[in-house]
Amino acid sequence: MKKHNGHVIRNVASGGVAQRSGLKGGDRILEVNNHYVDHLSCSEVARKIKQSGQQLCLLVLDGEVYERALSRGEDLQSLAKTYKGGDLKPPRLCHITKHPDSGLGIYFAPLEGEKGCFSVNVVAGGAAEKAGVLKGDHLVWINGAVVSHLTHSALTKMMKRCGNHITVMVIDSKSEMIYRQKKIPILPAMAVPHNLPFRARKLHLSRGVKGYGFVLRLERTVSGRTYHFLREMDSGGPAQEAGMKDGEILLEVNGESVESLTHTEIVDRVRLSGEKLSLTTISFPGLEFYTKLGLTPVLFCEDEATKKEEDKSVSAAAEEEEEVSVL
Repeated sequence: MKKHNGHVIRNVASGGVAQRSGLKGGDRILEVNNHYVDHLSCSEVARKIKQSGQQLCLLVLDGEVYERALSRGEDLQSLAKTYKGGDLKPPRLCHITKHPDSGLGIYFAPLEGEKGCFSVNVVAGGAAEKAGVLKGDHLVWINGAVVSHLTHSALTKMMKRCGNHITVMVIDSKSEMIYRQKKIPILPAMAVPHNLPFRARKLHLSRGVKGYGFVLRLERTVSGRTYHFLREMDSGGPAQEAGMKDGEILLEVNGESVESLTHTEIVDRVRLSGEKLSLTTISFPGLEFYTKLGLTPVLFCEDEATKKEEDKSVSAAAEEEEEVSVL
């Protein structure tokens, strides 16, 4: 599917959601939820689409136009940016924890003449501002609810019921206007995370003499749902060295979701992985957090290998500064 021909749309169902949204056979996918994908493998693109949940935004190019652009040596990524507008910024998903004195530090004002549109005001130095919300932002989404369907009264009631925490998706007003003009939906899958209390983690394991050094156990929770829990890490083993924590829930094996897999199928995939294995995990409270918001946690995943390298760089820089200060 993907060599020089791009990611080609095939078998568009007549009268289906895709066709009604304007998708045609032969179209080439350039972006999935504002992420450029033409350079990615077919499996990576499919993974991004599956992660989108109930809503998906694709930027596509007509097949013939795509081929002409390639033959002329055009930069397809620049073409995508030009279509959307060069200064288009992504939305921000911000988790706010109430301050004991100043509260959440965020207020919403309805935009005159625009139903379901709200401007954001923040307390300088308050909880919302520290969580990544900026004065003048437009509110898109709050605790999983799209605000375009809410009245100001309903939004106010929701704020009063939120307790000590609230999660909002906001965007700067200029970008919001461009999204609206281009009829591009603003989705959580496009958002940059700020101050989220939980993140999924991608762990990279190298097989040891005794395997990967952990136990996978299918367990039933109080709610009655079953999950694949990671347990009993061998001390100093590959799993522990990779950062695995007892009681985490397995989400993916080598980028493949385990949601529809049986316990045996997951074990087979791990054993057939060879010397290297990638696991995506999250804590149980983390899974509950994203479930309540109606989001899949893999949208906001941290790569532990990348994180460790960044930590090493920061540590090395700190040591260098310390040595200089001693001199």
